[in-house]
Amino acid sequence: MNLLDNLNTKQREAVINTEGPLLVLAGAGSGKTKVLTTRIAYILEQGLCNKYEILAITFTNKAASEMKNRVENLLGYDVSDMWIGTFHSICTRILRREITHIGYTSNFTIYDRADQISLVKEILREKNLDVKEFPINAFLSVLSNTKNIGEGREYLDNIYKDNPQLKVFGEIFEEYGKKTKLYNSLDFDDLILKTLELFETCPDIAKKYSGRFKYVFVDEYQDTNKSQYNLIRFLTKNNNNICVVGDGDQSIYGWRGADITNILNFEKDFTDAKIILLEQNYRSTKKILKVANSVIKNNEERKDKDLWTENDEGEDVIYKRVGSDLEEAIVVTNWIEHLKYNHYKFEDMAILYRTNSQSRIFEETLLREGINYHVVGGLKFYDRKEIKDLIAYLKIIINQDDNISLKRIINYPKRGIGDATIGKLETEASNLGISIYELIKRDILHMVAQGTAAKLRSFLFMMENLKEQINNYSVSEFVELVLEKSEYLSMLKASKLREDKTRIENLGSFITAIMDYEKNAEAPSLEDYLASVSLLSDVDKTDEEGKGVSLMTVHAAKGLEYKIVFLTGMEEGLFPSERSIYERDGLEEERRLCYVAVTRAEEKLFITSSSSRRVFGKTIIKEESRFIDEMKDNIFEEKPKVIVDTNFRESYSSSVESMADDLREPFYKKPKQTKKTLEGIDLKMGQKVKHKSFGIGTIVSITEKSDGDELVISFDGKGIKRLNKNLAPLEIL
Repeated sequence: MNLLDNLNTKQREAVINTEGPLLVLAGAGSGKTKVLTTRIAYILEQGLCNKYEILAITFTNKAASEMKNRVENLLGYDVSDMWIGTFHSICTRILRREITHIGYTSNFTIYDRADQISLVKEILREKNLDVKEFPINAFLSVLSNTKNIGEGREYLDNIYKDNPQLKVFGEIFEEYGKKTKLYNSLDFDDLILKTLELFETCPDIAKKYSGRFKYVFVDEYQDTNKSQYNLIRFLTKNNNNICVVGDGDQSIYGWRGADITNILNFEKDFTDAKIILLEQNYRSTKKILKVANSVIKNNEERKDKDLWTENDEGEDVIYKRVGSDLEEAIVVTNWIEHLKYNHYKFEDMAILYRTNSQSRIFEETLLREGINYHVVGGLKFYDRKEIKDLIAYLKIIINQDDNISLKRIINYPKRGIGDATIGKLETEASNLGISIYELIKRDILHMVAQGTAAKLRSFLFMMENLKEQINNYSVSEFVELVLEKSEYLSMLKASKLREDKTRIENLGSFITAIMDYEKNAEAPSLEDYLASVSLLSDVDKTDEEGKGVSLMTVHAAKGLEYKIVFLTGMEEGLFPSERSIYERDGLEEERRLCYVAVTRAEEKLFITSSSSRRVFGKTIIKEESRFIDEMKDNIFEEKPKVIVDTNFRESYSSSVESMADDLREPFYKKPKQTKKTLEGIDLKMGQKVKHKSFGIGTIVSITEKSDGDELVISFDGKGIKRLNKNLAPLEIL
């Protein structure tokens, strides 16, 4: 098969232009991954280089895996060893080979967020600062941003000099850097920053890698930050065959350092750059794209493009303004039931919202109605306690300098090694400039009681014994051995708690994951597996087993698509956010976020806003989002015949709060012919009716629909229900 088959004109142009800098502006759903992978395959097929001379960088492990699979399918041979991966995995690969040049050893540990929190707590205790009062999460955000803009302690000291609580940020920032170096550990930001440091201090190594790759590809270029941009410049110093793919209209990560000017200034950075626009969308209907284009065209800082499609015109984009956030949840839930009755699956649908706090009311309403759902970005497998504990054991076996992991498990299961003992060990180790493990190994235990010293030696004996056996087993077998020798598994088995039985199941799933890794890895090793686990991003950890309707923030929806999307909370101060309203750059990013949300929809798009929303128990009046005004000409506004009686708000609330386990008859279940309905009968608000299952109720509102009026009815003891007048088994009392 010809690689260029099934490409449109613009896609083909992007593939065959192999030489010189190329910017592919790829609109949502325009087939950018297809272009990227085909271009890689085309270059190899044409013999322009070998597979080790191509570097392709993505933002997620999932995207990297998909890219490898597609290239492999196009070429028909194994490409698993190509340099295709995330920024972090590519940098890890380089650092494992070269980091000794900047004072680390190659068996360094990669710290995730939990490890970072533990390290900050350690520093706070050493400085006699209150761990509970210190804003650790805020500090870690500042830490990351400060690193990525290339600043240090002086920068933070200057910013926070007048803030009594935060003025210690600079001091802790500096100590954090010293500790990670001492513990031979790097956090995610360090993976890139230490690679940059390596290239800056060792020009010969920088030259080695910039000369190694004849072709460089970067996906999602609009999301690159300063350090990622600098890394790309290093890697293309000796060769300008760089192809970046991205869409400035989907740049939504400015809050975490992404710099949209990287894509806007591409032609300035790379002279003689060619720009190709991919504007044909293969995902959405014409009407959905009209809404997306009508919003994004209002941004000033963008490269002009207009999405179009050969797909069907599609159905109207429905917009509904409701009275409260509770009513919004009920409206969306009833739309979902109606669509399910019309042969869509719950898995086809996604509810999008601007902030995580909006999910609660949807979750409660879906639960009340018995609709399966899962929250994308909820509790993740690798964040569960038992998994973190086991990984800490494995990290210590690989890197004995890792104090954070050691402190997590040295007394778990309980070994009689308390916090006071750990504190003494930590102080002595810090004074000597060595790790706690090394302190125990040298038997420098004069500061603890003899009985405690014996327990520490017993722990050391177990860990050293495990270290010696690592090469005698497969990775999965060795992990099972660790669970056995540490007595972690026997501790859980002895427990009568249900949650501990669940923990055992999770550990079993972890072992299964390692076995899957062993099947696919070229040379499986514990070190490599731990690196792959640490590099998992939030997007990669989306719950694949989650069934039902997907709930997520718009940020979490990036890169996903659904047949049906419900875009909720379109109100000023919420979407766009309060902070962004007074900043042009912030407002433009919110508009891009809205564009991303709209373009997640394939077939149907429903949009809602609420005139009031409850925040900390108080009702706040909300204005309609300016984005609704921008899309007004391209949406159909669904309005109720009568306004919902606010006297029923309390019964609305109680029905959602207290009826999670109610049995119910599906709203849009097709009735049997024997059921009585109210089809053809005029109804009024306030009328009493009787339902076969729900009993006696009062009509709250009536909304005209093409398939029969929608009735909102407050049933005694059953709460609020939305029923179709022509289908529901109702009779007038």
